[in-house]
Formats: sequence, C-alpha cells, structure tokens
Amino acid sequence: MPRRLATSAFLCLFVAALIAAGCGSSDSSTSGGGTAASKPAPPKSAFPKTEGRTLREIVKAADSHSELVVSPAALAFYKGENRYPFGVFHADRSQVDDAKVALYVARVPHVEPNGEEAPGNGKKKGAVARARTEALEQPAKGPYPAAIESLATEPAYRAQTTASDPNAATIVYTTDVDFPSNGEWRVAALIKQGNETAATLLPSASVGEFKGVPKVGEKAPTIHTPTPADVGGDLSKITTRIPPDTQNRVDYADVLGKEPILLLFATPQFCQSRVCGPVVDVAEQVKDQFDDKAAFIHMEIYNDNDPSKGVRPQVRAFHLPSEPWLFAINRKGVVQAVVEGAFGVERMTKIVEKVTGE
Repeated sequence: MPRRLATSAFLCLFVAALIAAGCGSSDSSTSGGGTAASKPAPPKSAFPKTEGRTLREIVKAADSHSELVVSPAALAFYKGENRYPFGVFHADRSQVDDAKVALYVARVPHVEPNGEEAPGNGKKKGAVARARTEALEQPAKGPYPAAIESLATEPAYRAQTTASDPNAATIVYTTDVDFPSNGEWRVAALIKQGNETAATLLPSASVGEFKGVPKVGEKAPTIHTPTPADVGGDLSKITTRIPPDTQNRVDYADVLGKEPILLLFATPQFCQSRVCGPVVDVAEQVKDQFDDKAAFIHMEIYNDNDPSKGVRPQVRAFHLPSEPWLFAINRKGVVQAVVEGAFGVERMTKIVEKVTGE
C-alpha cells in the first residue's frame, strides 16, 4: 500500500486544507447548499501573465491575501497535462460555488539526500522546507483558469446519503495544469473578487509519486467485486449509499476484457471530502442512460464498510491514495480514462460515450 494509505482512513483532501486554514471571515462569493450550475473557465486574459515572473512575484502582485481556502481534491499527478480538481471554501467550511480562480505553479528544487540527511531526519526536513521556500523564487507557469463542474443530478438520482448531508459538495473546480517534470511543485491560486485579485498558496503537488495507479493505455488489474449473490442479497454490505445503488450486478472479473467497464471507487457514507455521495449519484444517473452498453460497478473502500478495518483488497490492487476514483476500461481490458476526485454528469457521459464507442 502507498505510505499515505497506511492508516485506516483515506486522506481527507478538502478537509485537511480547511483545518490548516484556521479561523477567519470572508466577505465575498456565495456558499454552497443549493444546486450550483456548471460554468466555463474565465479567459486567461482575466489573470496576470507570468512574463518571466517568479511565483512569489505573481502572489505579491495580487491586491490582497485571500481569506478563502483553495483545497486540492487530487493527489496523483504525472509529467505532462493533468486534470487538477479543487474546492473553494470559506473559513467556516461552507463551499464557494461561483469563484473565478486561476492556478500558477513553480518547481521545487530537488533535495539530494546525503549521509545524515536521511528521510525523517531533522536536517532532511529542514532542507525540504528551504527548497519549498526557494520554489517561490522560481519562474511561474500559468495561468490555468478553472471551470466549475456541477455535481447535480436529476432529483430521482439524489440519494438520501447526499440529500441529508448539508456539507455534500455541489460543484468542483477543475483546470488542466501542465507539469513539465516529476517532483514537487508549489501551487498558488489567484481569485478574482470584484475588481480585485486575492492570492493564496495551496499544498504542493507531488508529480510522479503514485506510480502504481493504473494509467490510460495500461491493462487494468484483475479483481473480484461483490454482487448481491455474494452477500445473500444484503446490499448494505456492498454499498453505503442509501438507498443502495444498482452498480453491483456483475463481478468485475467476469466482464473484464469482454465489455466496457465503468469502475467507481467511492464510499458515500464515510468519504470525508463530501464528494463520494454526489459522484455515486452521478454514476447512477449515467448508468440508466447507458445500462446495456457497459458494466457499471461501484466498489466500496473499507473492509465490511468499517473504516477501522482498513481498505478493501480491491482498493489496494489499484494502489489508490485517495477517493473517489473512476476508471473507464474498454472491451480489451485496457484503461481508457481515469478521473481522480469529483466529476459531474456531463464529464462522465463523455467518458462512457468514448469507452463504448457511442
């Protein structure tokens, strides 16, 4: 298992950054709670050009430090262009669903371990901290303006698990970020607030760290997934969604290499980022549209649906460091699309159309 999954619970991507943010107030944007709509990304021209400036210069050129929290919703990034999902929140953890945001990145200088600077050693930690500070003096790449992707579904597909959660995510911000090399990258966000621009730093992105997660073009791992017959018809053992979803009719191993598969790893009841319930709802709606064209399989995260018992072997087989994850696998058993983090009906529909050839 990846080192970040050594605990019994997955990394809470949204929540971790909120806790780190501390207290404060915000005087702009609206919080979530209703049905937020998708919105295209603002033009690059709405944000400052890099023009050779460092990441620190980009941040300092903003009018103020943002009181909003911008929290990444993914861990696994690779050299090249990546979908980068994130959330925007007030300090009280309420979601902001209408912010105009662009990201900028800069490479963290590599720290060579030597002698007494072994991993976990205080000197090593100090060197890493210095390198992260030095990254602010590196040339910035960007801007990467973010679109807003709605997680809304038709009312018939909105589960009780989602509807009863006042903090369930309603949207996710997404942009495509180009990381030219592996390693650690500092990330900054500029947020347009009226006629002013506010800046904030995000946790670093570790590019190339999670090598075990199946990638596009690779053969998908073979796993068995539970069906109603395996649990005596007790669907609560298969899914934590209320009411139970219907994405469990077939065993993944029985259809791998025979028909397209949409494999979704998510736990609606225990997902602390508050996006798993909405994405399982999304998949349930899309499944009804394409039900006879592909196998839709929802795989829960924890053994016996109990976070204290660790993650299921199927999750370990895919080497997942977070949740949710969606894998689209074609008729040859090859991964054709991968999405980490939240996604909406429109994105999943396009993925299903691609993998089924519709």
